[in-house]
Amino acid sequence: MTMAAEYQEPDWRVVDYEVFCLDPEIIDISRNCPLRIRGPRPASIEKGEYFVCLGAAQTFGRFCAHPFPTILQERLSLPVLNISHGGAGPSFFSRCGERLFEYVNNARFVVLQVMSGRSESNSMFESRGVGHYTRRSDGIGMGCDEAFADLLRTAPRAVVEEIIEQTRRNWLANYRDILAKTTVPIILFWFSSRKPKYRQTYDSLHGLFGEFPQLVDEPTLRSLSADCDYTVSCVSRSGLPQRLTDRHTGETVTVRDPWTATPWESNRYYPSPQMHVDAADALEAECRHAAGLLPRKRSWNFDLSNIRRALASSSPRDWLGR
Repeated sequence: MTMAAEYQEPDWRVVDYEVFCLDPEIIDISRNCPLRIRGPRPASIEKGEYFVCLGAAQTFGRFCAHPFPTILQERLSLPVLNISHGGAGPSFFSRCGERLFEYVNNARFVVLQVMSGRSESNSMFESRGVGHYTRRSDGIGMGCDEAFADLLRTAPRAVVEEIIEQTRRNWLANYRDILAKTTVPIILFWFSSRKPKYRQTYDSLHGLFGEFPQLVDEPTLRSLSADCDYTVSCVSRSGLPQRLTDRHTGETVTVRDPWTATPWESNRYYPSPQMHVDAADALEAECRHAAGLLPRKRSWNFDLSNIRRALASSSPRDWLGR
């Protein structure tokens, strides 16, 4: 099971994440204890004078000293709360409780990462919100990769297809629960090494999942993005693989953690430091718009959901006068 606060110990030689407890009333549902998030802790977080990033390890910035939330904080001159958790899916945050959303809704805006679909429950497996399942039939715990690999080996294709559809429906439902609880502008952020459209196959786990965010396909993302104020995409592999080095000596190091079978001799999975710069570059303009720091320019966009939203927010006189 991957848990953001637990990156601190195995990755210590590479990065000090400065994790801290934001509020003891915000519960990490995967461990039933107060949630710890990535630092550094802001000096102050006055209402309307900070922003929030919600996401998984890609937002947390594993193996990265300056993840995109920190870069944006410096560029916008606004403090950030990087509320992220390794392996998290939307159910993790939708179930964290009302106290979390007090912090979200006191922010100026929120960057909401498109997280993995494999962390969501379905009729066969109950998720803890972070990619670890309990099999409903016998109560046995297992990782999501193990669960879906076993499903591919033992279940008919029609059953696998149904479980995938259930998982995607639950993913969307939990995201919409987050949206319903959020009253400030939402920037939905696709941060991946692939585009949303992928060819799903049933011959391997990778073919079923695709690259991160696993199981999230173009129709599912399109359905979610139609309900958000802004949508930003960053597709990059810049800087991968990333050599892992001791932050004091610069020497190459190997990282071992309790949830990965093979030691990390280099980072080939998590966004590299260069990718985090790409992410900040992609997000900056929309963050300025959402924060009220930059007027949003009108532009032609033939995506039907955007046109419907523009029509709904404008009067006939507005359109005739252009």
